[in-house]
Amino acid sequence: MTEGRILAQAVLDVIRAPTPTTVGSFKVEVWGKPPHDYVRHYEILAKTDTIAAQEGIQRFVEEMETLDAQEG
Repeated sequence: MTEGRILAQAVLDVIRAPTPTTVGSFKVEVWGKPPHDYVRHYEILAKTDTIAAQEGIQRFVEEMETLDAQEG
């Protein structure tokens, strides 16, 4: 059951790869499944691509929750 859940997927491109001493820069594209079928792009600094993808999905979920609250 997915009622009340926001389902999304992400893909990313590496802008600048992380190194042992610096975080990487990633362009993350997130898209949701209906009724949250929007696409968003985020630039995220992170230690790994996995962390960047997770952060992108989290930002998307927060944005969709705010949108849902505004629509009432």
